[in-house]
Amino acid sequence: MVIGSRWPEGHPTGHPTGHLPPAIALMGPTASGKTRLAIQLAQELNGEIISVDSALVYRGMDIGTAKPSLEERQGVPHHLIDILDPADAFSTGQFRQQALHLMAEITNRGRLPLLVGGTMLYFNALFNGLAELPEADAALRRKIDGEAAKLGWPALHGELARVDPEAGARIHPNDPQRIQRALEVYRLTGIPLSELCARGQSAAPPFNIVRLIVAPGNRLVLHEIIRQRFLSMLDQGLVEEVKALYRRGDLHQHLPSIRAVGYRQVWAYLSGELNDAQMVERGIIATRQFAKRQFTWLRREESASRFVSEDPQLLQNVLKRVSMKPFPIGRGA
Repeated sequence: MVIGSRWPEGHPTGHPTGHLPPAIALMGPTASGKTRLAIQLAQELNGEIISVDSALVYRGMDIGTAKPSLEERQGVPHHLIDILDPADAFSTGQFRQQALHLMAEITNRGRLPLLVGGTMLYFNALFNGLAELPEADAALRRKIDGEAAKLGWPALHGELARVDPEAGARIHPNDPQRIQRALEVYRLTGIPLSELCARGQSAAPPFNIVRLIVAPGNRLVLHEIIRQRFLSMLDQGLVEEVKALYRRGDLHQHLPSIRAVGYRQVWAYLSGELNDAQMVERGIIATRQFAKRQFTWLRREESASRFVSEDPQLLQNVLKRVSMKPFPIGRGA
């Protein structure tokens, strides 16, 4: 069976038993060239792109997320981009549910799902499923936010490290969203988040997912690319983009959208917490730290094929590797 024809009807996942339909997961750190490579692969392999990025889901956040332009998206369907207002939240569970639904739809159109991005929590949920966790509790979250405003997030991270050492070691002290969620789960259940996650997960996805990683061969090269890209974003109007969000009046710094790297530093600049030079420096440093955390996740992907961003034959080498996998993929129609 090749991409380009429908999978048989009458099966819950749209494919015959014992023959999982193919999909590709293209992972990599920020600024590693995933967007360009993904579009090339989609064109070559008759594919559609599903964004695996927790910031690209938000409308009005284009420059700071390096969102693919409408011109870049021409001819290649993109999904899970511009689907939410920045005031809304998008959970890992929601991503998994929507991504699996889209993968089935794309497969039944006779095309190849390409999952592309750098939000490793999303990829982990897709590959390994999710444990059953309690729903978010708005009142408790406000209480935790209040404690953070008084004591600081590093202090709350210290509390997390005491009640859930595994989560404390995994979550960075300056990652408010994940600290809040881990403490919320513990306070609601009395059970550490890491223990709940280890107890059981939902079923693996009904797809044969080939995992690919693209990243610069030299970490210092990536650091310079990140610096240049952040400066370019400022030249393109990042401050004006964040100012439009800031002026709305219904958004605040604790929302997942505003916590996104780059946005929270510009937000702090607009609120007077940082001057211009501090904003630029912290934006670059935060992006580099984000890339470092992504690399930590990517090192665990032992079954993934790895490629160097600077390779002039990158596309050809990726296509060769994909063609060696245990399923045939047809070229674009």
